[in-house]
Amino acid sequence: MRPWRVVRILVAYASKRGATAEIAKVIAGTLRREELSVECEPVHDVKSLEPYDAVVLGSAIYVKQWRGEARHFLRKHRKRLGRLPFWVFSSGPVGDPTEDQPEWIEPPKVVEAAEKLGVRGHVVFGGCLPTEPRGPIEKAMVAGTPPEHRDRREWNEIRAWATTVANQLLAPAPAR
Repeated sequence: MRPWRVVRILVAYASKRGATAEIAKVIAGTLRREELSVECEPVHDVKSLEPYDAVVLGSAIYVKQWRGEARHFLRKHRKRLGRLPFWVFSSGPVGDPTEDQPEWIEPPKVVEAAEKLGVRGHVVFGGCLPTEPRGPIEKAMVAGTPPEHRDRREWNEIRAWATTVANQLLAPAPAR
């Protein structure tokens, strides 16, 4: 009969076309299966972190940058995040994984800010190109990417990471 204490978790995300939102929902669902109380919300809908015991924050990455609303969320809630267990995830790489450029995948400023606040973990998951691209840039990206590399989200990897988060939250507090 877990958990032995009530843990309310917020999974907040910033998603441009929905791929990162889908990842956030899978994370939230995995945490719920571990019998945790979870709310999953876009960052712009979150007014306060007061009701939560932990936070998972995620954003799509574009050219080494988190979405602006996710960066704003991190700044706006930094004091409360500094007192809570929290984790961050990014969603971004698409295309042939052998051509990934690590310096383009990790958002360095976000990671640095999160580390200063005591983040418990950060991970980058594969991203997904839109199935219905808009505009010439998106259309060119989709056309130039082989179909097998257009969606690089690894659902088992995402669920495993979320399970690790749940296990950390549910671990007994160390004896004093």
